[in-house]
Amino acid sequence: MTAPSLQITDDARCLPIRDETGLKQALLDANLPSLLMVYVQYTHDETYLDRFEPYLKSIYTTDAPALPDDLVQDLRDRLFELLTRPEPPEDVRPSPQFVRRMMSVGVGQEVDEELIPVLYNQMGFERPVPRRELPDRPQPPAGFKVLVIGGGMSGIAAGVRLDDAGYDYTIVEKNAEMGGTWWENVYPGVGLDTPSHFYSYSFEQSPEWSHYHPKGPEIQAYLLGVAEKYGVREHVLFNTRVTEMTWDDQKQVWVVTTETGGRADTAEYNAIINGHGVLNRWKMPDIPGLADFKGRAMHTAGWDPSVDVAGKRVAVIGTGASGAQLAVAIAPAAEHLTVFQRSRHWVMNNPEINLGVTEGVKFALRHIPHYKEWFRFRVYWFTGDGLYGNVLCDPDWPDREHSISAQNEGARQYAHAYMEAKFADRPDLLEKMSPDYPIFGKRIVLDADGGWLDTLKRPNVTLETRGIDHIEADAIVLGDGTRVEVDIIALATGFELAPALGSMKLYGRGGIEASQVWGNDDARAYLGIMVPGYPNFFMTLGPNSAPNHAAGVNMVIEAQLNYIIEALDMIVAARAHALEPTERAYQAWNEQVDAQMASMVWTHPGVSSYYLNSKGRNWVSCPFRLADYWALARRPDPEAVQLS
Repeated sequence: MTAPSLQITDDARCLPIRDETGLKQALLDANLPSLLMVYVQYTHDETYLDRFEPYLKSIYTTDAPALPDDLVQDLRDRLFELLTRPEPPEDVRPSPQFVRRMMSVGVGQEVDEELIPVLYNQMGFERPVPRRELPDRPQPPAGFKVLVIGGGMSGIAAGVRLDDAGYDYTIVEKNAEMGGTWWENVYPGVGLDTPSHFYSYSFEQSPEWSHYHPKGPEIQAYLLGVAEKYGVREHVLFNTRVTEMTWDDQKQVWVVTTETGGRADTAEYNAIINGHGVLNRWKMPDIPGLADFKGRAMHTAGWDPSVDVAGKRVAVIGTGASGAQLAVAIAPAAEHLTVFQRSRHWVMNNPEINLGVTEGVKFALRHIPHYKEWFRFRVYWFTGDGLYGNVLCDPDWPDREHSISAQNEGARQYAHAYMEAKFADRPDLLEKMSPDYPIFGKRIVLDADGGWLDTLKRPNVTLETRGIDHIEADAIVLGDGTRVEVDIIALATGFELAPALGSMKLYGRGGIEASQVWGNDDARAYLGIMVPGYPNFFMTLGPNSAPNHAAGVNMVIEAQLNYIIEALDMIVAARAHALEPTERAYQAWNEQVDAQMASMVWTHPGVSSYYLNSKGRNWVSCPFRLADYWALARRPDPEAVQLS
């Protein structure tokens, strides 16, 4: 196995740590397995690792033995001495084999050898030389221009990576500010159900998160900070939409039409990166009479912060993640809150949902060398590919109606036990809320004490499962004629995924429009990134590349941008004009996706979700592990692409 590139971080050059009071608190607060990894990385002491191995198990193990107090104190004492030495310890890179051993002990599970490169990359141990400074690399020619559509998480990362590689780029953003989802969604309670220390760029890990699952404004501030630091903002055209993209076969460029304030402009670009995301168009429910409602009716993604719910009768339609977050935030102030459940969602307990990051932990992230990288590894493992077994069907599993594997059944029992405990005094809510399909069949809702399930038990909250017939000026009318009078309607009804490009028109070779290839809701792509006949048109989070088994959207975005930069470099190195996948590679990839998808929980006959198109095909989710996809996207396969 080739040793990954592991370089000493800037933090490692700041030893010794002189703030002994801060360090002592950090050693008390910080995650112990991550501290162990830091110590062993410096000392290469495998025998010390062996002492901890019997006690370190998966976080999903309920019978793990407690770490002895004397062993815990010994680790803290050793680290304190090591990090405060007048002569800092030598920071020698461990061998890949030893790193694998460390990882396996740290998470209490065997870490496969092929995962080491991806884990090094995503932990942030790799500090590559800027791409533009690589020796013997052909530089992008003058006048080679790249258009990036969207200024959210994908667009900001694209700007950073394009600049790193020396490409001239422009970002077109429809809004007045960057941030995408996190600029648009300002409803009360909006936040992350992915841990913040993983939902962030591997190249810009922040030690300053206030919570392990922060609220929207903090995520938005992080993204804007990255854009500012890397000079991305100066490349953005705000309040501008792309309306049409046409490939000019003669010039070998894209002719792009944009609209700003009603004015249309046209410009030429050598390549396009569509980073507008998949959750960017609100889905308004088709409920008769909605337009006749005289109160305020808002989609969660279009929430008006000036609206005061205090003392009001509020309806929330939808019980997915957005609906649950909103209900928890507004229920205490509302006179009465009626939650209309359209479909049941699995709810899982996660005590960290509302947990703040202590100053001691922040000190460790800021000042203890390698701690933030090892902590990120741990978060990735237990919220990323460690969850893959929940969505992969075991062909020998006997009870395929309620679960699909032993791991999936364990998760189902864990979630149902939590719901049973919360609703011990409310069997009516337990019956209404308990799903009848395997867990992870669609997006789960994370909860903690004082959260979603407790909110449903409040005396001023009603969970309504009877169907809505229509809406009148001051009420929602149910199918049996019951009128629920409301002042405000919040529509937590999700997003329109189809067509994949929204209102944008894309004309490839021969003037063929993308909808002629994809139809309305059956988009496909090679690796979720490219389509034959549309040269130099790249997508992030394209068809069948969303990591719906776990956290990791940021990881997929970075992997895809890495591929795109490699593809652009391939064009430049060959002195070509365009690159696209071969039809054979495109078909083979999609056959592979379809074959694997047949073994995933999302295609279970009892599951219905927004992942499925009108024909029942899942065109959104990636059926492979994050690490597998990352490896596939390292660089274009010369046999799978063609240059012109």
